[in-house]
Amino acid sequence: MKHFFNRKETIVTEALDGFLATAGSGTLARLDGYPEIKVVLRADWDKTKVSIVSGGGAGHEPSHAGFVGAGMLTAAVSGEIFASPSVEAVLAAIRATTGPAGCLLIVKNYTGDRLNFGLAAEKARAEGFAVEMAIVADDIALPDIAQPRGVAGTLFVHKIAGHLSESGHDLATITAAARAAAKDIVSLGISLSSCSIPGQAHEDRFGADDGELGLGIHGEPGVERIALQSAGRLVAIMAERLAARLDVGSHYALLINNLGSVPPLEMSLIANAVLSSPLAKAVTLTVGPGHLMTALNMNGFSLSLIKLDAEREAALLAPVGPNAWLPAKPVRRPVVVAAAKPAIRGAAKAASRDAGAERLITAVCEKLISLEEALNGLDAKAGDGDTGSTVATGARGVLDRLNTLPLADRAATLAAIGDTLGTSMGGSSGVLLSIFFTAAAQAFDGGVSLSKALLAGLDRMTFYGGAKVGDRTMVDALEPALKALDASGLEAAAQAARHGAETTTAMQKAKAGRSAYIGRQLDTADPGAFAVAEVFAAVAAMFAPA
Repeated sequence: MKHFFNRKETIVTEALDGFLATAGSGTLARLDGYPEIKVVLRADWDKTKVSIVSGGGAGHEPSHAGFVGAGMLTAAVSGEIFASPSVEAVLAAIRATTGPAGCLLIVKNYTGDRLNFGLAAEKARAEGFAVEMAIVADDIALPDIAQPRGVAGTLFVHKIAGHLSESGHDLATITAAARAAAKDIVSLGISLSSCSIPGQAHEDRFGADDGELGLGIHGEPGVERIALQSAGRLVAIMAERLAARLDVGSHYALLINNLGSVPPLEMSLIANAVLSSPLAKAVTLTVGPGHLMTALNMNGFSLSLIKLDAEREAALLAPVGPNAWLPAKPVRRPVVVAAAKPAIRGAAKAASRDAGAERLITAVCEKLISLEEALNGLDAKAGDGDTGSTVATGARGVLDRLNTLPLADRAATLAAIGDTLGTSMGGSSGVLLSIFFTAAAQAFDGGVSLSKALLAGLDRMTFYGGAKVGDRTMVDALEPALKALDASGLEAAAQAARHGAETTTAMQKAKAGRSAYIGRQLDTADPGAFAVAEVFAAVAAMFAPA
């Protein structure tokens, strides 16, 4: 996989310097001793308070440096990617931040972290520092394992301990609270891909139709291969396993963590799935969804829960300095506000029948639906190949509502078609055609002929859309067709539409519409202009003399 980096040996130090340069705060600094000593710490730290130090391998950003600041960590110690920091680096952080009040180390339950932070603590105690350690082992992926991993639930402990430190509590109180909190946290992760490390060869162990449940945060395999299925079903599997570890009747805070590359759209969908599951009955606070403790570019997420009491809830809700922390929020179901009724004169027109109008509308819509594949093919040369599908969707929307249209009232029918296309068709084409029919309806209601009303609709559509003849859009066929219709009739309109569509094939470059983003000449007709020509040809054939 591709990555942005200079040299793999300097990735972490360059990233930390970039973080500090853009943090926007004069309260953060780093210790000297790069590259061996990689410590970000508070430059404004008051050593009369208990220092809260954590860290681990890089690759989990914004953890851990992103959580250094008022109300959270005093210092974060970083190793190389997915590698525990050295004993000397941890010891340097303790020395730099610890005064008479002492220091609490918050450590994730990985062997390297336990050993390096543990030895640093022993050395610091030998130097006269009061140092305690809280180990977080929140991962429930392997329920019977003696030493579960520490994963994203560790951030709850950062927040609680940081709040108590900021409030002036002593080391014994903070340590007891941190250890108790760690015991009341459960986490579980899932991913659809493994992560890749910059500068190292990557081979994805995942198949096209599976993922892994129970992954750690260092790219290690999950405990279980799981078939790719709907997000709701995947969340339900996770929620069931997490719920089995919760105390009945207790309230919990939920942390929804992006492990790296899940798009925000999907993370919000995941949040909705979690809060629609039975697990939600126990959840009163949420943190996220967002990037909190990542695994580089892993396409996965994790869920962490901590049992709440009054003190923990207050700690989680307290404001902090680090921008990377996402404030805890009470769970709120979506508030639905009634939509305002359209401010139009008179009542909506009732459905009415007119055989001629119904035959015409049906023929036009069926023609457009039949063109779906052809239009998608034309659009694929300039865009994402969906013009035919978009047009067909609009046509089907009109057909579905045909029995509700006021067909005996031409102006009202034009307006109703405009409303339908504006809601069912989607994309810019739907909006443009909605403008076209809406403006034409207003003009026709004012007493002009149908052809002149359609020209009025074209005028408004081109005013808002910005396209004109020569820009390689549907206007190249629609404008000459409507002018010919007004001057000479339907057969002339069909010929003008066909000629207009053909001219788009030879145009050097599009100046409007999606094709304008293609900086080269296209050798096919514009799909919109082609559709207009086909519609006029079909209508002309309907009314041609027998």
